[in-house]
Amino acid sequence: MLAIILPADPTLIDALVDVDASLQGALARTLARRDFRGGKDETLLLVGGDGGAQRVLLVGRGSAPLTRTATRRAAAIAARQAGKLGTGAMHLYVPDVDAAAIEGLAIGAMAGSWSYPDLQTQPPEKDRRARLEQVTILAPDTADVRAAFEAGVAIGEGQNIAKRLGQMPGNYCTPDTFVEVGQEIALRHSMAITVLGRREMTDLQMGSFLCVAQGTSQEPRLVALEYRGGPADQQPVVLVGKGLCFDTGGISIKPAPEMEWMKFDMSGAGGVMGAMETIGRLKLPINVVGIIGSTTNMPSGEAVKPGDVVRASNGKTIEIINTDAEGRLVLADLLVFAKRYNPAIVIDAATLTGAIVIGLGANAVGVFSTDKAAADEVLAAGAAAGEAGWPMPMWDEYKEQIKSDVADMKNTGGRAAGSITAALFLQEFVDGYPFVHLDVAGTAYSQSDLGWIPKGPTGTPVGTFVEFVRARARQ
Repeated sequence: MLAIILPADPTLIDALVDVDASLQGALARTLARRDFRGGKDETLLLVGGDGGAQRVLLVGRGSAPLTRTATRRAAAIAARQAGKLGTGAMHLYVPDVDAAAIEGLAIGAMAGSWSYPDLQTQPPEKDRRARLEQVTILAPDTADVRAAFEAGVAIGEGQNIAKRLGQMPGNYCTPDTFVEVGQEIALRHSMAITVLGRREMTDLQMGSFLCVAQGTSQEPRLVALEYRGGPADQQPVVLVGKGLCFDTGGISIKPAPEMEWMKFDMSGAGGVMGAMETIGRLKLPINVVGIIGSTTNMPSGEAVKPGDVVRASNGKTIEIINTDAEGRLVLADLLVFAKRYNPAIVIDAATLTGAIVIGLGANAVGVFSTDKAAADEVLAAGAAAGEAGWPMPMWDEYKEQIKSDVADMKNTGGRAAGSITAALFLQEFVDGYPFVHLDVAGTAYSQSDLGWIPKGPTGTPVGTFVEFVRARARQ
């Protein structure tokens, strides 16, 4: 299959004359009759003869400029169509392609061909369609194009790790799964890895993290990966991820309908793992540390209760108002732990609040920081990655909502401004470094088919993390 990505109101250009000849003029007639107009996400399949391209798929990108994000989306749509046809291989062509667009094509082809068939019984051999396993991009053979292609593959591989972890059911993706994946990444890219369990976290007095893990027999895990691509004395960028492999809400149990989606509550941690894979593949000249905290939030006779008070590793006490506000409790101790690396900046990602979904829907990441320059840098990285963000306020007036009568703070300030008070809670555990919090509850997974990717994990926030680190590496 040859997939040709075209802008709005396309015409037959010289580069496509031979393709049109192999289709006996069908391409020229299609464009002349405006049967295909190049609208965003529009597709039209032309079937050829025995010679030349056997199938030609026209994919529209609309009137948008030729950007990495536009070609990513179009290539993903093409890859999904190739998968449905069972072609096994696909060629991609974009007129006037540049290096950024090449990178987008590689990312998109990997996104559109990704699936998680591991737990499904396959149909009989005669009924199976071949999986898309080979994609060739038609472009000038230059060093810039090859570098862009390799970078796109690296980003796609990182997103695949994040998506696979997200799609795995909670009984398959456990805290120890993050240890295994972390060890594989560390081995591939010569990274140092630190793994902590319940005993080690008890020694570090991580009472905030550990109170979430009280209700489960599974061993909670803190995993830290250290990539050292920069000078030995360079302060690292530290990426932090929430890794709740399943979130029932604990004693403050969630409603039963749609609770199965809470297997995605580890998407922040999956994003960190995916980003570290990509950074290792790109061999960026910068130091980066990825830290994830993973457990499950379960109700049991030992589970933390509303009204309990716990002490975090920085000594601050927390009154538990709602056990379903557990992600911030895990992140609190991770943010204290991050300080030991003397970070240049810490960026965390978490499916933290339903409030951010109410506020921003499924189209934007909530970006929180008291450091405007740092927030702007992260927002620019998200825009470059096609993972749009929106800045949210962190005014001191909101802190009144998390004041406690019996402890230093409460773990929730109620429904009003819920994503803001969650971010302000996290700020209490930040000490001496710039900090940006990403609430990806609306963007890390989708409960509907988005057209260019199916429902399920989206790969967010891998792109934002990677683009931030790439930009820092260029400074």
